[in-house]
Amino acid sequence: MKRIAIVILNWNGRKMMQRFLPSVLEHSAEAEIIVADNASTDDSLSWLEREHPQLRRIVLDRNYGFAEGYNKALRQVDSEFYLLLNSDVEVTSGWLAPLLAYMDAHPEVAACQPKLRCEWQRDSFEYAGAAGGFIDALGYPYCRGRLMSHVETDCGQYDEPMSVMWATGASLLIRSKDYWDAGGLDACFFAHQEEIDLCWRLRSRGRGVACVPQSVVFHLGGGTLPKDNPRKTFLNFRNNLLLLYKNLPEARLRRVMRIRFWLDALASLQFFLTGQWGSCRAVWRARRAFRRMKPDFEADRRENLRRTVLTPVPEQSTFSLLWQFYFKRKKVWSDLP
Repeated sequence: MKRIAIVILNWNGRKMMQRFLPSVLEHSAEAEIIVADNASTDDSLSWLEREHPQLRRIVLDRNYGFAEGYNKALRQVDSEFYLLLNSDVEVTSGWLAPLLAYMDAHPEVAACQPKLRCEWQRDSFEYAGAAGGFIDALGYPYCRGRLMSHVETDCGQYDEPMSVMWATGASLLIRSKDYWDAGGLDACFFAHQEEIDLCWRLRSRGRGVACVPQSVVFHLGGGTLPKDNPRKTFLNFRNNLLLLYKNLPEARLRRVMRIRFWLDALASLQFFLTGQWGSCRAVWRARRAFRRMKPDFEADRRENLRRTVLTPVPEQSTFSLLWQFYFKRKKVWSDLP
């Protein structure tokens, strides 16, 4: 048995796999490579059987989304490490060695990510993960190398390994024991920000999360849902509220939720004024969905708070990212407080 299993969750992604899977096969000799299929309706499975019959395939009976799709697939994988890898990621020579070496040298770390660069603008960081993720005081995620919509050029400025708040699900290496001890990805999220929720649970319980920039991959991004898709807006706003409710300490929760109501209203107004009416409506649908789902998360919240040993989590910022970005004009991570 190889100590690391790369699991690619696929849904109607034959074209993505055709483009990016060869790099994974070429540069990942240390790993078992598995494709878990979320009940694709394209020719993904027949293409895999024809072009890569040596690869193990896990076929799920329906589309469970990113979170539960991975949970169901990983229950069938026996390995010391899981590497969750998007189908639209191009890996590079030697990419696994720095990740595994870092994890071996830091047993207190549960999960890490490589440095993510943009596949179509290869000298820039990639929006979804860049060089490791953080969360501001009001729950907005950002990255070392990406604040809001501003993405930095990679000039080696973030090449030191660093403890972070969350590692991107586009390329996430995690110890299988930690994955299941924390409960895995939350199936109710379906997709978007579920890896942030998982990493928040890990950090609050004293386990580490890191970025190891000596490993570099290129991520296309937006392969399943474009950035301006109302469905994506809905999932991001709903899941961010769930994320806060599940993980914020009681002393901060009410204040943060009051402020977020007005900020979400402002975001909805911005969508309206820019003609993105589907996303405008999605913000309010997300808030209604959160209110309906909130009672179902009370037990999770109690469990998370009970198991918390770090309050606050060191990598959660005490400032407002919106204030720093829009009013103080801080556009790069290194300029933040």
